[in-house]
Amino acid sequence: MPDVPILLIIIVLVALVFDYTNGAHDSANAIASVVSTKVLSPKNAVIMAGTLNFAGAFLGTNVAETIGKGIVRPEMISGCHTLLLAALAGAIFWNFLTWYIGLPSSSSHALIGGLMGAGIAYGGWRSLEYASILHKVILPLFLSPISGFIAGYLFMLLLAWATVRVRFRTANTVFKRSQVVAAALMALSHGMNDAQKTMGIIALALVVFHQIPTLTIPLWVKAACAAVIMVGTLNGGWKIIKTMGQKIFKMRPVHGFAAQSATAGVIFTASFFGAPISTTQVISSSVLGVGSSKRFSAVRWGVAGNMVIAWFVTIPAAAAVGALCMLLLRLFGLA
Repeated sequence: MPDVPILLIIIVLVALVFDYTNGAHDSANAIASVVSTKVLSPKNAVIMAGTLNFAGAFLGTNVAETIGKGIVRPEMISGCHTLLLAALAGAIFWNFLTWYIGLPSSSSHALIGGLMGAGIAYGGWRSLEYASILHKVILPLFLSPISGFIAGYLFMLLLAWATVRVRFRTANTVFKRSQVVAAALMALSHGMNDAQKTMGIIALALVVFHQIPTLTIPLWVKAACAAVIMVGTLNGGWKIIKTMGQKIFKMRPVHGFAAQSATAGVIFTASFFGAPISTTQVISSSVLGVGSSKRFSAVRWGVAGNMVIAWFVTIPAAAAVGALCMLLLRLFGLA
């Protein structure tokens, strides 16, 4: 039986705690609209989302490789095994805070911010992979919500044009059924993108502790991350579901179908290119785009403004906590 360091076990367990908070925090992304429009009961919605999050986690590893190799230089982490603990602490803190107050924010950017802050606190600014961060973090940070807004806006206009001569009751029945399919695709895409982030952290830890030779994702890591994000999703982020489904604007099934379909398309595309984007940002901006297609006054822009602020605060806030944890570990001689 191989000798597994205690610190590695702790890092893996803490990473899975983050994975749980990710599922619980982001479960609203896939099911908020089907719950708010009463297409599915909350219980059935979270069961569907949890199951498809589990399945989506097995669809590729491109995002995991970006997290494992594209944020902090691997040699920096090799020199400080506790850096990953500090990074995860920053991400978990931000997830719990925004989960508690019911504010949709990005678990992805919380993890990236935690990694960046811990890396800078340990090795200075030279510890970061700037080219990768620019292309796979900063650009998607701006482009993914814009893409979500435009896709939601245009898709909703297309649906409105296509159903202009259809009776309201008939269209409503069709979109109630279609919305379940769109929510399922959204949940599948969320598992594909978000579960891989924790996989990348665990795989990086395994490389650092010389348990695997290169950054690949063992099957047990995939299975563990898939299972834990499913359990987190089943818990349900009910406050965030209320914000997403009711507080931005009053949605009907056609709106939910448009927002979720647009979001799933954006996330699948980003996952293919290995970009760890925020599913929260994309679905939120898609909902804004769908609402704006009706009329701009239909959207509660005050709530939307709070979400946008949270989007841009997440990385520096999580980075600050990650850096603070790294400094505390150094203070106690654990770095």
